[in-house]
Amino acid sequence: MPWQNRRMTTGDGGGVLAVVATPIGNLEDITLRALRVLRECDAVVAEDSRRTRALLSAHGISARTVSLPAFDEMRRVPALLERLDRGETLALCTDAGTPVVSDPGAALVRAARQRGHRVVSVPGPSAVVAALAASGLAGSGFSFLGFLPRTPSKLVRVLEAALALGNTVAFYESPLRLARTLRIAAPLLGDREVVIARELTKVHEEYHSGTAGELAVALAARPPRGECTVLVAA
Repeated sequence: MPWQNRRMTTGDGGGVLAVVATPIGNLEDITLRALRVLRECDAVVAEDSRRTRALLSAHGISARTVSLPAFDEMRRVPALLERLDRGETLALCTDAGTPVVSDPGAALVRAARQRGHRVVSVPGPSAVVAALAASGLAGSGFSFLGFLPRTPSKLVRVLEAALALGNTVAFYESPLRLARTLRIAAPLLGDREVVIARELTKVHEEYHSGTAGELAVALAARPPRGECTVLVAA
């Protein structure tokens, strides 16, 4: 496999864990390298094997899949490490986008590195980067917060700390909680521009901009569908 370099493997283990980014919506958004890795690996480790099989099928790939759901990640890591110990190559995927970024996989990546296996990144789609690119708010830097805490006081503290850095702030939010989150954040954010990116790369991709207060009112009346990426101007 040309994408593997066994000479770079450290320790006694000869396995390779490839962290593979997959499309966030449009199945055409996958790199040639990612397709090759998925074809050549011994197994694809997937957050939800049903979702990943649909992607593999769309590209004519018949790789074996192993589930690694977030709720059971720690229990399943040892069996995957055993496969790496045997010299296998595993490709780690999540339902959409780049694994480990607000998705499962961090425990497996850490464990593989600690065991001496080679971990390689196969970069590609990421919702936060896609949203920043089209928002006009990217600037010279941004602070990514993943999913915000649900407790109002913690949510405000996290946002305050991020805003103090002077960068655009980006986070993910469930459509069911988005209006509430913006309502809580509105006094802190004031007149800062907020951009909400929804259904990125899909047919109904759209962006909404305004203040947090304005968007909170609009979304309370008409809740969005699909996971949202929220950007706050510096």
